[in-house]
Amino acid sequence: MGQCGITSSKTVLVFLNLIFWGAAGILCYVGAYVFITYDDYDHFFEDVYTLIPAVVIIAVGALLFIIGLIGCCATIRESRCGLATFVIILLLVFVTEVVVVVLGYVYRAKVENEVDRSIQKVYKTYNGTNPDAASRAIDYVQRQLHCCGIHNYSDWENTDWFKETKNQSVPLSCCKETASSCNGSLAHPSDLYAEGCEALVVKKLQEIMMHVIWAALAFAAIQLLGMLCACIVLCRRSRDPAYELLITGGTYA
Repeated sequence: MGQCGITSSKTVLVFLNLIFWGAAGILCYVGAYVFITYDDYDHFFEDVYTLIPAVVIIAVGALLFIIGLIGCCATIRESRCGLATFVIILLLVFVTEVVVVVLGYVYRAKVENEVDRSIQKVYKTYNGTNPDAASRAIDYVQRQLHCCGIHNYSDWENTDWFKETKNQSVPLSCCKETASSCNGSLAHPSDLYAEGCEALVVKKLQEIMMHVIWAALAFAAIQLLGMLCACIVLCRRSRDPAYELLITGGTYA
């Protein structure tokens, strides 16, 4: 009965190590996704510390590759030292993922204030004639999120670009995809996106941070199961004589 329980724990542990390798790839993907998306919206969010959870989760993903290797070797070789090392590393990574979740919630709460402060500056410096990086970012966001202005298209009337052009129109990126004849004129508001960009940018960034939080929580749960199985194998190895004989190939007298 003891040998059966040990074998089951070992089987689960080997399976979990394989999951760790898959998890490592997923965590690295999530972290990279955060970086790529942040690059599209970085003009609307000045606090680079928001990327800390993404950096940590990529580091955890890379570490999980090593953890999976250590866990498989330790389980197959029946190494008490290897399994103990495996449990300790898993515990450290688990604590790190808890930190990622906490940081994710902290920075998620700060997104709205950060965007509100930054988006005003970006719209104020918009230049549709000779667009710089910030101006191209505005056009990109308005097309991607189907929005116009900060709160609505009327915000453009307060920008220097609108006053300089004197043509009573907003950027073409405000035009709906279905409005083929749209030229950005305020005389045809039905051709323009009605929703402002600020709320949508905040929502997008908060969704990205939630991806990090949920990924960290999911794999923290898997790591708890891995630590539990490793501890069971360690305890049985220390206390069950049948298990020691199984390893050494001995027999009862």
